[in-house]
Amino acid sequence: MEMLHYDFMQRAFWAGGIIALLASVLGVYLMLRRQALMADMLSHVSLAGVAGGAYLKINPTWTGFVVAVLGSIAVEYVRRSYKTYSEVSIAIIMVGGLSSAVVLMSLNPSVNKSFSSYLFGSIVAVNANELALIVFVALAGGLFFILFRRPLYQITFDEETAKTNGLPVKWISLLFSIVTGMIVAAAMPIVGVLLVSSLIILPAALAIRIAKHFRTALLLAMLIGVVGVFAGLTASYEISTPPGGTIALVLLLLLLLGIGLQKLYRRLIKKSKPSNQNQELLEGVQPDPTWKS
Repeated sequence: MEMLHYDFMQRAFWAGGIIALLASVLGVYLMLRRQALMADMLSHVSLAGVAGGAYLKINPTWTGFVVAVLGSIAVEYVRRSYKTYSEVSIAIIMVGGLSSAVVLMSLNPSVNKSFSSYLFGSIVAVNANELALIVFVALAGGLFFILFRRPLYQITFDEETAKTNGLPVKWISLLFSIVTGMIVAAAMPIVGVLLVSSLIILPAALAIRIAKHFRTALLLAMLIGVVGVFAGLTASYEISTPPGGTIALVLLLLLLLGIGLQKLYRRLIKKSKPSNQNQELLEGVQPDPTWKS
């Protein structure tokens, strides 16, 4: 294809494909842990790091990355202070991140002109350093999900039982939050602060909707994420639209199409089978017996 002859498009496909695989896996865990808004919150917190880096004349990509990780740690500690209202931690940290970003941007008005790429993404402008950061995050995140797949599985579906079994739930949850911050920060150049949650949540939302088991949901989310990113990049190149918004729109269309096809399939099954067999149709992902220890 013609577009792959350009170096910037090659980097865009590499960066998008790598982060789509990792972000989709993260999205499944976040949704099953009822923390879908965490990705959106950390993306806004990282904006404060970007603004701080621009103000201090430091690479905004790296400062955004560091602040996102620090924000993920802060969320975990605030969440423990509000055990009954754990979602309050997301609101508190988001307010802190956004207010800090606004203040830092006001101190240096010239920074506002270059903020559109951070808000909406500019994957075709991903440089070698940002690609190296994405590869590092992919390796670290992939290693975490592989090594802690069984503890994460138990904590995701039954945290109290995991504690009873002697798992260090506190530290695993903290590591999970840190990995989440890293992935969110790495995904920012692809779809931007305002759309980063689409890359993480939309593939997982469709996978959880149609998959019957946990492992199937993970694999399906990865496939949907990669297809969405590649299709979005191709469409963006062909019709000259912003890559981040195009990728998010393609993922949303895939979600709507998947839900529509699932409903159509269930209607056909309902007509062809007796009513008592319809109970076998599963509503969303279920714990996979093959993963139980």
